[in-house]
Amino acid sequence: MIISTTDFVPDRKIVAILGVARGSTVRARNVGSDIFAGLKNLVGGEIDEYTKLQAHSREQAIKRMIEDGERLKADAIVNLRLTTSMVMQGAAEILAYGTAVKLE
Repeated sequence: MIISTTDFVPDRKIVAILGVARGSTVRARNVGSDIFAGLKNLVGGEIDEYTKLQAHSREQAIKRMIEDGERLKADAIVNLRLTTSMVMQGAAEILAYGTAVKLE
């Protein structure tokens, strides 16, 4: 599956638009990470636990988007976008979406 943040695939012609491919995940922080983050906030610096949680969530959302594109029989997903929204206190959704297309 070709994934592109642009609305085209270089040197390939889009012959059909199949629809929106999307994948998401909702993740919550855990108490252990929150305690460590609170301590880290006192001294400053990157909060590694949250960075890892965010990266893992993003990859899972992209993987689910690709699976949705495969279900649509797409050759590529163009115009990939990622968005995050709070679902409740301490929990956020990561959504990956793009246009599933057929290539010549």
